[in-house]
Amino acid sequence: MIPALLMIAGLLVLVAGAEILVRASSAIAARLGMSDLLIGLTVVAFGTSAPELAVSIKAALAEQGGIALGNVVGSNIFNASLMLGLTALICPLSVSLQAVRRELPVLLPVTVLFATLVYFQGGLNRISGVVLMLGLGLYLWTSFRRGEVTESGEEEG
Repeated sequence: MIPALLMIAGLLVLVAGAEILVRASSAIAARLGMSDLLIGLTVVAFGTSAPELAVSIKAALAEQGGIALGNVVGSNIFNASLMLGLTALICPLSVSLQAVRRELPVLLPVTVLFATLVYFQGGLNRISGVVLMLGLGLYLWTSFRRGEVTESGEEEG
């Protein structure tokens, strides 16, 4: 009985904390002139991924890489399937063709790179981590640059 109550309480605290983090971050980002898509791709994504990051770091420190890897893959499958599916059931989602053309060429190669690294190495090592983090940094930098260009009214190219 007590473990179930603790789990429910933990889930409620997690949801409340995520709600506060996402609302505050989104408000700040909007005041800075970031587009809704850019806010979703960065601020909200980081905020909602914070629990997975904490679990993955704890698993890595305990040398339980399988848990960290399963956490990442599982949360991506969960988010892409259930969260997008449930959201679309509640309210149809519209995505601009321009956004798909801009983001899909990034998503697919990164997915293939991740799968290739895991398959051929049997997991991820520090070099893989550096490659993935550099890729994230490049993606964020180009996204923010593109957001600045869009906000200034110039052509996106």
